[in-house]
Amino acid sequence: MTSLARLLRTVPVPAPGAGAQARRRLDALTKPPGSLGRLEELAIRLAALRSGPPRVQCPVILTLAADHGVVAEGVSAYPQSVTGQMVENFLRGGAAVNVLARQAGARVVVADLGMVTPSSAPGLVVRRIAAGTANMARGPAMSREQAVRAVEAGAALAEEAVAAGADLLGTGEMGIGNTTAASAITAALTGAAPEAVTGPGTGVSEETRRRKVAVVRRALETNRPDASDGLDVLAKVGGFEIGGLVGVVLAGAAHRVPVALDGFIAGAAALLAAALAPAARHAMFASHRSAEPGHAIALGRLGLEPYLDLGMRLGEGTGAALFVHLARAAAAIHDEMATFKSAGVDGPA
Repeated sequence: MTSLARLLRTVPVPAPGAGAQARRRLDALTKPPGSLGRLEELAIRLAALRSGPPRVQCPVILTLAADHGVVAEGVSAYPQSVTGQMVENFLRGGAAVNVLARQAGARVVVADLGMVTPSSAPGLVVRRIAAGTANMARGPAMSREQAVRAVEAGAALAEEAVAAGADLLGTGEMGIGNTTAASAITAALTGAAPEAVTGPGTGVSEETRRRKVAVVRRALETNRPDASDGLDVLAKVGGFEIGGLVGVVLAGAAHRVPVALDGFIAGAAALLAAALAPAARHAMFASHRSAEPGHAIALGRLGLEPYLDLGMRLGEGTGAALFVHLARAAAAIHDEMATFKSAGVDGPA
């Protein structure tokens, strides 16, 4: 039995009534029931996942990087070299995810799962599967064995973070061309048309977006991924960093640790994780709604409502970093507010 097979067997299904105690606690606080809206929902979901009071003290954002052979089709506004250059920027602390993570008190782990050019930059975690995927427009992006290895590599990174005390995992990524892969994954798993799930990515022109749509359609027609088999979809039209994020989601779910999904790429990874282990949905928290059109479709299929909608489409883990503040606020409301009884305040008549 592979490590992935063992992991899938350990993803728990929440017990009936999970979160009921947290709901009773919130309803006893000095406020009208439900008056804090989705903060209360968030507190209940966090408590249900942990089977105890919500806690967000040690968040870790896992930003995984890899390259994509499909860039040969001219689908990105940026050259492939930017993947490695941005990874070095992450490691120097100069990217948006670094700024937002510092503000949130979150640690950022940067890992190479398959960049074209290897890096020996200090601080980089190396879990390379290969030097980028193959061109999915002309054949499978990777072998099934490589897909399994990518998922297991991401899961191992998540488990290392949890073992070191992480109580919230954020998903981040870097990979020029990966919105094209995410579009193909989303189309394959939801049945949505390629034009409905394919957006501007890094800011391409309308002409290039139409080319992306055609490439996604060609990749689906060429590879015919099996929507009932998440690993087949990943192998046919995915990416190594996307596979790694699948592993992060699955490991978080297995350890009852909340996973803050970032944007479109993370949403595609979450679709794959749910295809492999439907119960993993309970650990997924949609940090925000990306401006990429496919993201709303992915979240709709997962049954997740994003907590923020800021028109962001950067990736890296930026939305996950912002979510940390909301998760902490929800936990604090649950833990620190007075009840009507303890405050000596008359409750509702």
